[in-house]
Amino acid sequence: MTTSHTGRAEPAGARSPYLAFTEPTGRRRTAPARFGKPSRRDPALPQGVRNGLLDDQGQQCVQVFLPAADAANPAARALLDTEAGTALQLARALENTAYAHLFPTLIGYELDTPEPFLLYAAPRGIPVGRTHGLSSTDQPVFARDLTLALCLLDGQGLVPRGVSPATVLWDGTSVQLWGLEGVARAGRPRTPWGRAPYCSPEQQRGEGLVDARDAVWSAAQVLYQLATGRPGPADRAPADLAQHRALAGTLPGAFAPTAGARPSPATLLELLAPGEAGRVALTAADGARPHQEAYAQALHAKRRAAPAPAEEAEEEKVHGEVLCPYCLEGIQLDLGKLFVPDDQMQYQPLDLSRITNPARREDEMRAAVQQCTADPDFPEHHIPVPYLTHGRPLTVAMIGQSSTGKSHLLTQMIAAITDGGLKPHGVTHQSVNPEQHARFVRERVQPLRSGQVLDHTGALGLDGFARFAESLLLTDARGRVRPIAFFDIAGEDLVRTDGALRFLLGIDALVFVVDPALALPLPQLDEARQRVGSQVDRDGDAAFGTVLDRLPRKGPYLETPAAMVLGKSDLLRFQPPVDRWLGEDPPAALGPDHFLEESGDVYAFLRRYAGQAWLRPFDAFRRCTLHIASATGGQENQGRFPAGTGPRRVLEPLLSLLAMHGIIEAPGGAASFGVGREAQ
Repeated sequence: MTTSHTGRAEPAGARSPYLAFTEPTGRRRTAPARFGKPSRRDPALPQGVRNGLLDDQGQQCVQVFLPAADAANPAARALLDTEAGTALQLARALENTAYAHLFPTLIGYELDTPEPFLLYAAPRGIPVGRTHGLSSTDQPVFARDLTLALCLLDGQGLVPRGVSPATVLWDGTSVQLWGLEGVARAGRPRTPWGRAPYCSPEQQRGEGLVDARDAVWSAAQVLYQLATGRPGPADRAPADLAQHRALAGTLPGAFAPTAGARPSPATLLELLAPGEAGRVALTAADGARPHQEAYAQALHAKRRAAPAPAEEAEEEKVHGEVLCPYCLEGIQLDLGKLFVPDDQMQYQPLDLSRITNPARREDEMRAAVQQCTADPDFPEHHIPVPYLTHGRPLTVAMIGQSSTGKSHLLTQMIAAITDGGLKPHGVTHQSVNPEQHARFVRERVQPLRSGQVLDHTGALGLDGFARFAESLLLTDARGRVRPIAFFDIAGEDLVRTDGALRFLLGIDALVFVVDPALALPLPQLDEARQRVGSQVDRDGDAAFGTVLDRLPRKGPYLETPAAMVLGKSDLLRFQPPVDRWLGEDPPAALGPDHFLEESGDVYAFLRRYAGQAWLRPFDAFRRCTLHIASATGGQENQGRFPAGTGPRRVLEPLLSLLAMHGIIEAPGGAASFGVGREAQ
């Protein structure tokens, strides 16, 4: 068999086509490739496997792939992503060490395609489940190598949940541990995985948090089967363990029914091979440390600097004057200036004098708009009535060049809100204008969720002023209602210096979206740059600079709450620290120092690889958190996202901004959120 560039099998004897993939270094490689008959490496899993040959170097390989039908399932793609991320993390951590041979050698990967795949060097040995047992001299070496592999994974915060006789290979001299699709991060909630008796009792039930000692149970079961030729019980120590001298001195604790009672991988390794555990600690320098220290110093300076005096109170009376988000003049509800759209979306005057039913009157007003005439020289504009009747509105602006993914991020943010994403924090929502919200869902949310790539944000019209893309009413835990409106302006308009950016003078919060392809000179982003014809800009995002220069500053820092988002993070989903944060669950509650750890990681990452220019928003605003997010979960292919979209951490930037405005209450208060507390 041969394979096409997408990994699809073709009839044997066909001309060897070229296979394109990304190497662990991030470099792209194209090689002629031939593959044999596909099979399932585990009947319970969707991944297929086939042997192959890369003809440019005569390199034997194994391809792990998803057929197109299985690749349409996000859960199947997530398994392949987990395997790729684990293999890449181990490749980086174990490079130039004596331990790399304990794990599969990754040659390359191609995941954002209709038929995603991984390429490994040919495995060493065969699964021990297919052997006839090991000799008494081989068993100690096997036990040492297997436990050593667990220690190395534990050092990376990873736990192999699929250790079994089918995933542990033996070549007569050493172990090679496969089954990387079953690896999970320590501390994450357990989910059922694996087969009894090799999965621990807690893992089988999916209870508690993933623990490195889950894998100790699995390793002990494999060792017991090799020694006895039969599997052990699924929930306790084997009754005849004491009869096997090679196991009795080391494994009794490994069969404890709870992880807390089992030895750690390092403790077990010390029992099996005294002194070995101390030699496996990796000594690679942490290149992020100086940048983390710079982040800590920047936060300290922000906490020490005196804030600029506030110009107005946060709270305003219901039905009082609010700031028009367009002309920035004060406006009050005026029942004589109300309009409603007709079937042709033309505004027609609304006469409320003949409507005496209070419920109907309120419903009519909710769908109405008011013409703002506060500035007669400003182009004609209208404001939704609920925007004027619920206190001081909150306006949020999305900032970034074109093609940074602002619109996708905002769309998924709105979708997460309408799915109830703010409820855990005591905040509920309803639309400001039902018809406009329905149109936003119909034209933006539904197409994106179905896998359609949204069009780029349109440029400002002939009237030259920015309009918000969507607005909602948020009700906080105290019952206070605030309108919130989102501005999504085209990148080419955000670098204008005329009156088009006047709306920024009244903005209440900003989200700066960093495009990794523009910011980071990492080789794995070269293909993304080539696809859109862009290149790395060491001077930062031009839209950031224009917006920051436009905002008035009356102290050392801008006092408007802000967030920076490393968008399109799926492009970097195997790169530390992105790999960690993309998999974090949404916060159940916000604490006084929430997002500071993530902010420090993103700050260090950008400062290390992109340079200080890309951190200009963080340097300019007193309260500015940094986030990792992906609006789509993968890259487009021929105008669509192959498996639909899987947004990750899209709501966290807004949670931070709402906490800074006090809509979400966090211990320590809104003023300290985003800068943290001084260490005691």
